[in-house]
Amino acid sequence: MELTYRLATESDLIEIVRMLSDDALGSKREQLSLPLPATYLRAFEQIDADPNQELMVVERAGYVVATFQLSFIQYLTYQGGIRAQIEAVRVKANYRGEGIGRAIVDYAIDRSRLKGAHLLQLTTDKERPDAKRFYESLGFVASHEGMKLHLNA
Repeated sequence: MELTYRLATESDLIEIVRMLSDDALGSKREQLSLPLPATYLRAFEQIDADPNQELMVVERAGYVVATFQLSFIQYLTYQGGIRAQIEAVRVKANYRGEGIGRAIVDYAIDRSRLKGAHLLQLTTDKERPDAKRFYESLGFVASHEGMKLHLNA
């Protein structure tokens, strides 16, 4: 299975939003309509301009099969360390179970090390127990209790 990783371009937005909306949780949060809402383009432009953000697409045989976002967070703890965060990992439904998710995490680990990160973290929704088991199988540990405060109703 040969996969190609590249930074997403504006022309990838529809496919990315399609993947983000392709489950019970995502369908509640995302708005897949054509044209896409302008908020997606504004967010893409900000991500694309930020050297600490990498919105990626994964291709196989020239077709986009997955997406994820890597963020690199500089902070003072760990003696001024860099923390990498992987989020929005999505594999198209018809490609799941083929090892693409595992390959994405391996890529993210290597990329995070290259950027000097000492830690790769992620969050996964409690309503996705299969995702939690998957990440645990890759060595991730649920070491902290995450908390969120939604700011817009």
